[in-house]
Amino acid sequence: MTERHLQPLLHDLVGVAHAPTSALGDAAGQLRPHGVQGVFHADARVLSRAELSLDDREPETIGHGAVGPHGARFVGLARWLGDATPDPTVRVERTRQAGPRGLTEEIVVSSTAADPVRTTVTVDLACDLAPIEQVKAGRAGAPLEAGAGEPGRVRWAGDGLTVTVTGEGATVDATGERTVAPRLSWPVTVTPGSPVTLRWRLAVTDPRAVVTAAPAGAGWAEPQVGADDRRLPRLLDRSLADLRGLRLAEPAHPEDVFLGAGVPWFLTLFGRDSLWAARMMLPLGTELAAGTLRVLARRQGTRIDPATGEQPGKILHELRRHELSHDNGLRLPPAYYGTVDATMLWVNLLHDAWRWGLPADEIEPLLPHLEAALRWLGEHADADGDGFVEYVDTTGHGLANQGWKDSGDAVRFRDGRLAAPPIVLAEVQGYAYQAATDGANLLDAFGRPGADRWRGYADRLAERFRSTFWVDGRHGPQPALALDRDKRPVDSLTSNIGHLLGTGLLSDAESAQVAALLSTEAMAGGFGLRTMSTDDAGFSPLSYHCGSIWAHDTAIVLAGLARDGHRAAALRLADGLLAAAEAFDYRLPELYGGDDRATLGRPVPYPAACRPQAWSAAASVLLLQAGLGVYPDVPNGRVDLRPLAGPELGALSAANLRIAGAPVTVTVDHTGHPTLTDLSPTLHPTHIPTRVPTPRPPSGFPTPARTTPTRRS
Repeated sequence: MTERHLQPLLHDLVGVAHAPTSALGDAAGQLRPHGVQGVFHADARVLSRAELSLDDREPETIGHGAVGPHGARFVGLARWLGDATPDPTVRVERTRQAGPRGLTEEIVVSSTAADPVRTTVTVDLACDLAPIEQVKAGRAGAPLEAGAGEPGRVRWAGDGLTVTVTGEGATVDATGERTVAPRLSWPVTVTPGSPVTLRWRLAVTDPRAVVTAAPAGAGWAEPQVGADDRRLPRLLDRSLADLRGLRLAEPAHPEDVFLGAGVPWFLTLFGRDSLWAARMMLPLGTELAAGTLRVLARRQGTRIDPATGEQPGKILHELRRHELSHDNGLRLPPAYYGTVDATMLWVNLLHDAWRWGLPADEIEPLLPHLEAALRWLGEHADADGDGFVEYVDTTGHGLANQGWKDSGDAVRFRDGRLAAPPIVLAEVQGYAYQAATDGANLLDAFGRPGADRWRGYADRLAERFRSTFWVDGRHGPQPALALDRDKRPVDSLTSNIGHLLGTGLLSDAESAQVAALLSTEAMAGGFGLRTMSTDDAGFSPLSYHCGSIWAHDTAIVLAGLARDGHRAAALRLADGLLAAAEAFDYRLPELYGGDDRATLGRPVPYPAACRPQAWSAAASVLLLQAGLGVYPDVPNGRVDLRPLAGPELGALSAANLRIAGAPVTVTVDHTGHPTLTDLSPTLHPTHIPTRVPTPRPPSGFPTPARTTPTRRS
């Protein structure tokens, strides 16, 4: 039988991160030489084993917890040592801290035994320098031979990387069989009340790195949040700590900080992920947005290159130190542009940062890049000239799907059939509409020509979308997920349509209908918003993009619902997200199962989800913004207030938010009345009471497109 390589599971592993370094181990703190366990530096596993023993026996684990933004502590017992009593007398604590270029561990052995305890503490090591895609494919790396140098030190080298482990006061055995499994050893005597502390550290030298650690400091304001629902402050605290561990920069431009996408697979620059995360973080300041915009602007496409997907004006998808080669034939070059939406999202982030108060002198240098992005939208985004933004991989080894749902089976008809490319995604048309209108606003504000062209583009796109995308569904008219190669609407009901909310593409009636669709049990019956309706044949609760729940997706949609006035629908998704956060110890994973709430009473983990993950963690800030309902427009001197907090969610307040670079405090009482204090006198707050739209108005609704009848399989 052919060996089947499976992506390793990581849902029950304990991670620490200080980008570009991360580590994943088991609940005992061991880094074992299998699966995805180990220490990673960017795209390589730099330590594949670090197993702690006392007298060649492993401590029995009893608990673990976070220590600051980059660390974890593990508590174990050595019950074979010390007094022969029911209570354990020898305790072992292991504290792991990730650093920007490595990792440190502190091992504390303490005793309450009557007599001194003698033991030998050892840490067995290995290094395979396996590329990240090899680990992700479930392929084991061969341990490399180590070289012992100075006392207490062991070293590996390869592929431009140098990895050094130093044990303070330890002896090193790296001879014979231990050439590929070197051991650090400390003989110790532990007396009652006098713990013994041992330390070892890992250091990585990577002169060819394409990303590096960001300078010290969070890079955003730290809000002080009070809430009746205590889940929200806890989620924010854990999320902001995780985000501090995901901060990255380019080696040549350390001042421009962005967020790496997630641990362990995506700890690098990702256009879509980094842009969405920065956009969600705007209530805490514009610095992260500005850094992300500049980093991606420097790598904006300038030529047509089918091998990389580069086109003039296009924004990068993914940056790596080497080509990624996967078992399924997927081969992505180090700088890959295979994304359909990052260019529009770049424009939208620039616009939103401007509305939050990004200074003009930081926007003006980016205006040529704005114009290049809009030219890409007009000249390259619509390959067949049908007026829609579409994608197709022409190489045969790039991403088949290039929206945020980028797995190969993500775009399915209601009966489960896969759609053939080129693909026209629904949400991408919303992004394009918003980018055209946002871009026009920026061009006007800064005295640049072309605004009328892009407003006309947006108007025509809305008309085409209205006449083409709407289809008959199980719950009434609905926007299709996409159009396929033959321009047939892909008629499954998915979360993608929720991204249309707030873009301006939908009329009020259409927005109300989308809200009604997303509020059905088929979509909202889990802990958040399912990526696909349970009524569709392709649905599976543990499908990556066809039934699971993604935290960022749920947050984006609930924020759009809240802003458009669909209060009940937004509150339901907010409660699902907060319940999921509580179940995952307030570290929201990349995604989790789309099972009904009654299945286990808590969300089912998706076993290969990244955690921490940038846009999942940043979703907590977007949830805070929706709860407070604060929507600034600094250039026009106003701040709209439309809070989601109030009778159902409870009172909510946040101090030290940032509008126009200055700290402000927003408070919403139990009735839903908002108060904004410390606002600049040049800005005027306006409370906009929530309207209650009619879900299915009798007129003004688009005529659903005719689709070929499908049969459930």
